[in-house]
Amino acid sequence: MKDRRWFTVGGLAALLLSGLAVAAPPTAKRGSSQFVQTDGASFTVNGSKFRYVGTNSYWLPVLNTDEDIWNTLGNISAVGAKVVRVWAFNDVATTPSNGTWFQSIQNGTVSINDGPNGLQKLDTVVQMAQQHGLYVMMTLTNNWYPSANSTGSSLQARGGTTEITLPRNYLSNDYGGMDLYVRQFGLQYHDQFYTDGTILNAFKNFTSQIVSRYVNNPAIFSWELANDPRCGSTLPTSSSCTTETITQWHATMAQYIRSIDPNHLISSGNQGYMCTDCAKLYPLNPAPAPQPSPAPGSKKRSVPVTTKQLLRKRAESRRLNRRAAKLAGKLKEDGIRVRGRWAATATRRQQSAEVGTAYDGSYGVDSQDIMNIPDISFGTFQLFPDQDTYTPSDPSLSSYQNSVNSGVDWITYQAQSAAAVGKPLIMTAFGLVTQDNAADFVPFNMTTAPYASGTYTIAYGVTNQQQTDAYSTWLNSTCVKYCELHF
Repeated sequence: MKDRRWFTVGGLAALLLSGLAVAAPPTAKRGSSQFVQTDGASFTVNGSKFRYVGTNSYWLPVLNTDEDIWNTLGNISAVGAKVVRVWAFNDVATTPSNGTWFQSIQNGTVSINDGPNGLQKLDTVVQMAQQHGLYVMMTLTNNWYPSANSTGSSLQARGGTTEITLPRNYLSNDYGGMDLYVRQFGLQYHDQFYTDGTILNAFKNFTSQIVSRYVNNPAIFSWELANDPRCGSTLPTSSSCTTETITQWHATMAQYIRSIDPNHLISSGNQGYMCTDCAKLYPLNPAPAPQPSPAPGSKKRSVPVTTKQLLRKRAESRRLNRRAAKLAGKLKEDGIRVRGRWAATATRRQQSAEVGTAYDGSYGVDSQDIMNIPDISFGTFQLFPDQDTYTPSDPSLSSYQNSVNSGVDWITYQAQSAAAVGKPLIMTAFGLVTQDNAADFVPFNMTTAPYASGTYTIAYGVTNQQQTDAYSTWLNSTCVKYCELHF
């Protein structure tokens, strides 16, 4: 499964690059508050800046005993983490005979479980987190629920063929979510979750139950609208879903939560996908104007990520990587020899004038537009370069080095986008699958481990050392240099 470690880059948005960084736009300071607040590109608590690292513990409410929850939170606190990200939803279509569930959605009928195996378990998590000095980020639904299309979840034994049936809630994508709503209200397309009035009212009802329950509790860090919201999922996508569809849903839900809760922060939970050429529902105001070269020692105003910038950076990186490979004797000259010189090598042939799906709105997500919604408090993104493609591979580099470099660029562009908006930014999840855990790895839109059968002759994933080196590169190239982190 995904590596679910995560950390804040609050402050990174305003400090990442001297050529891009500027002070955040003036904001009304909220003063000292026991609730986590934002002040420009920073988080604050009780009037002081709040920087932290956290962990994803989506499964905390389904642990068997209160002692298990208490000990887990104690261990998290002991290593210096300050925030835990938890699934504040657990949807079922049929009431289970045992285990935890929060909401039943069956044939259009919705009921909330407020009992000891329902929302009281979430109460326990919040109460114990507070006692351990931890804040809780509450995620309200998930884009992914592949179990809706399967007979259940299973995991093959490492290197073998025996199927092991997994208990409900073992996988992070087995807690219900958007596709369960769509199916149980008799609809067809995943994106109808964002647009159908009946589903929207049902989700608002559940959201109000959760938000109003903790509206005055300072242990809540924020409300996260969804994990990885986008146009597509296991169910098909309609032809009408666009970035504006997803942005408008965020605006509607954020405004609804704010009408209930004036105290807590609100975020999206999206992956950070961009649309550099899309029209915006919430354009930057004023729009960034062309800037003259700054005077020595001064800083340029931060501007949004642009198509021109992306293509220029890729071309320059490829040129430098090709030169380095040539000097090292690793460049494969496979082009056509013209008058004694090689032309049209693989690197040059694969350059494209397209920015790619992570930046062109293909996923229906425009993270900058979402971040600039007035009721959205800060930006979010995730980083899984072995599962998502952020940029075309450079043939001068190894697959591993491409993953590392694309991760650095992804973090950099996310920080630049947040700086342009003037809000804090959090990377809520990141990871690389290693060869040691590949047999147990379940992609977010699957219910089985595809690399567990032992039939693959080439090992999937990176080595443990490569994973460590990649994480170190991502952190050292950005966060450690420009952020204060508490490990």
